[in-house]
Amino acid sequence: MPPIRAQQVSPLLGVALLVAGCGDPTPKAPEVRPVRTVVVEPRAVDDDRRAVGEVKPRHESDLGFRVAGKVVARPVDVGTSVRRGAVLARLDEQDYRNKLRSAEADLLAARAVLIETQGAEARQRQLLTTGVTTRASYDAALRNLQSAEAKQIAARAAVDLAKDQLRYTELHAEFDGVVTAVGAEPGQIVDVGRMVVRLAEPSARDAVFTIAESRFAPPAPNERPNIVVTLLSNPEVTAEGTVREISPVADPVTRTYQIKVALQDPPERMRFGASVVGRPKVAGETTVVLPGSVLFDKGSKPAVWVVDPAQGIVSLKPVEIARYETDRVFIGGGLAQGDIVVTAGVNRLRQNQKVRLAGGGEK
Repeated sequence: MPPIRAQQVSPLLGVALLVAGCGDPTPKAPEVRPVRTVVVEPRAVDDDRRAVGEVKPRHESDLGFRVAGKVVARPVDVGTSVRRGAVLARLDEQDYRNKLRSAEADLLAARAVLIETQGAEARQRQLLTTGVTTRASYDAALRNLQSAEAKQIAARAAVDLAKDQLRYTELHAEFDGVVTAVGAEPGQIVDVGRMVVRLAEPSARDAVFTIAESRFAPPAPNERPNIVVTLLSNPEVTAEGTVREISPVADPVTRTYQIKVALQDPPERMRFGASVVGRPKVAGETTVVLPGSVLFDKGSKPAVWVVDPAQGIVSLKPVEIARYETDRVFIGGGLAQGDIVVTAGVNRLRQNQKVRLAGGGEK
């Protein structure tokens, strides 16, 4: 047998080694994904929700005349403080004076007719007792007397109505207040009930807010939360108030709820129409606050990835959300103190995946 040269041995050895390698593959190491985490630590968090509103009068009335006519005077203007009973505006009263004189003349005529019928009834009654007149004649005289009495009553009512209409030509303040708007000028013809002066009571003020439907959380029945109200232009000007009215339905256009807060001793600088900021005055509650990036959707329910530090793996844990904010969530349940929650890359993880804390957990 001829000897085998070195050049022939080398290729054969390479083929043998390749075959041996295919028969015994090296197992691939499991993927270890670096993650950023946060350690769950419940803490007291103040309710920092804010709403911008406006100061409005609690009691405000649109005052108008009870009769139509021409405005001849309006001695008040916007911002005028008035006392109860003060004259706010006047109408031309000439037509109503003429109506009063006509009604008084009708009353005098009715009285004259009544006196005449009273005398006629008395004579017919006396003649009836002596048998000189008939019963029919007396009944006619009695009917005339009753008709005259009714006409006198109607004439007296017409006089009272004419006096009232004459008095209605002056518009008086119903309470102590300040004029916030006017709706008619001297020389203008106004109809019955048209707003001529809007009067507001300055001592009672409300801060009115509109809360978005997504952030509205109605309080418990009979609960009236306290609200701290500050002036938007000067946060140092503050007042406290109590929620006195909550709209039961959302606005059909803006989908907001209106909330009225009764201010307690508001400072003078909180004038009507001033922009204010309101926040609930509640003690900080202990809760878990996490970044919004921790949430993972599990069957249309919120969940988070929790790291098992002993095994270095992650598992999905359902949680309850108390409320959402712009960049964070308030956890209502599902997590315990000390849990390590993944905050980044949650969509790339799978159950029981090996992970490595990138730079350590953060609180």
